[in-house]
Amino acid sequence: MNYDRDKVDEMVLALLYLVSGDRKVGSGARAWRGFDANAINRLHAKGWIDDPKNKATSLHMTEEGFRKAEDLFLKHFGLPEK
Repeated sequence: MNYDRDKVDEMVLALLYLVSGDRKVGSGARAWRGFDANAINRLHAKGWIDDPKNKATSLHMTEEGFRKAEDLFLKHFGLPEK
């Protein structure tokens, strides 16, 4: 199947924001992994998460990745302010 992998990566990153925690300003945040391994590997290649090659049930988003995730989450899922 052909699909836009960059769009998938953006959605995965936005959803990682939804399940993120343990936020440390300047150091990123942790998020539960549970997405397609190929998408996770592409996020790592783009510098948005640290190397996912471990047995942990969570992964570490870089500061850049966390900020991009937040922006994408609000863009795609946020409600307009009243």
